[in-house]
Amino acid sequence: MARIKDVAAQAGVSVATVSRVLNDSPSVTEETRSRVYAAMTALNYVPNAVARSLRTEATRTLGLIIGDILNPFFTELARAVEDGAREAGYTVVIGNADERADQQDHYVRTLLEQRVDGLLICPTAEVTPLIEEVARGGRPLVFLDRTLPGLDVPSVRADGTEAIRRLAGHLRALGHRRVAFISGPGTLSTGRERTRAFLMAAAETGLEVPPEYVRVGDFRAGSGQALTAALLDLPEPPEVIFLGDNLMALGALDEIRKRGLRIPGDIGLASFDDVPWFSHTDPPVTAISQPTAELGRGAVRVLLDILGGRRADSVVLPAHLVVRESCGEARPHARPPDGHADTPDGLAGTSDAVVGRGTA
Repeated sequence: MARIKDVAAQAGVSVATVSRVLNDSPSVTEETRSRVYAAMTALNYVPNAVARSLRTEATRTLGLIIGDILNPFFTELARAVEDGAREAGYTVVIGNADERADQQDHYVRTLLEQRVDGLLICPTAEVTPLIEEVARGGRPLVFLDRTLPGLDVPSVRADGTEAIRRLAGHLRALGHRRVAFISGPGTLSTGRERTRAFLMAAAETGLEVPPEYVRVGDFRAGSGQALTAALLDLPEPPEVIFLGDNLMALGALDEIRKRGLRIPGDIGLASFDDVPWFSHTDPPVTAISQPTAELGRGAVRVLLDILGGRRADSVVLPAHLVVRESCGEARPHARPPDGHADTPDGLAGTSDAVVGRGTA
């Protein structure tokens, strides 16, 4: 375990300066502060006094680190966590990792220094030494929305496998054959899971998904727009594009409208992660909706179980398909493909029809 004098040596400053940085003294310059934080990250340093206080003193605060505060999914998730914590008598301190491992570690360190009772983390793709130390050190920790390999940490997440299967059946029933998918990063558990579920569902329903139809984005609007452009420029473009999250779907909408194409007349569109504005677009967007409020509140309950010395099991909640008009109108007497008779007829011509709602 690194000591404060090791941090001082690494940063080229005195022990007193490191102490002032830890106490957020205004007398320290930003350049020096950055060097000290970089040294702490390099050495995986957590102040011993803080580590002890995390085990012995309750502050009635919880730390939440989310992936991207600009993503409506994470905004709603944070609100649900805050509501659940407040009802239990806790305050939530929120950090935005901006999908960066170093930013995530900065907030982990800061929240530990502030002596939060436990941590809720929507982890980035990287298992950093600090996250590994927190996970293996027995500190109260729950992963939310995503998981990390090799770490025995309770998690609360949604499973979109069945909803994606229903989406594939819905597209097939509408007569679509060529469907592309823009996924999130394969380094994130959510990116891997959604890609795997889509490819399995496409194979089951007979959708055509050549390799060039599967593209990897970064869960941000810019990648959704750029990759939609690449798909539309193919010699044989897809009939429908399925986006792995709502921000990439927003980018896809921008590109489609920039080209003067009609939805769904020229290209169909569907998205993972439903958001309120999807029902107000023209046409409204078919989407897979995660039980965001239940995820946030459920994560708080699991963390409180850990804090109370109770058994804390991981929780998986089902996502569900919300059918709107962006993939096309239902054909008269359209039937779902074999093996998908549970998908109701005619849903594509309705507004906000929900398929596969359930509870875990």
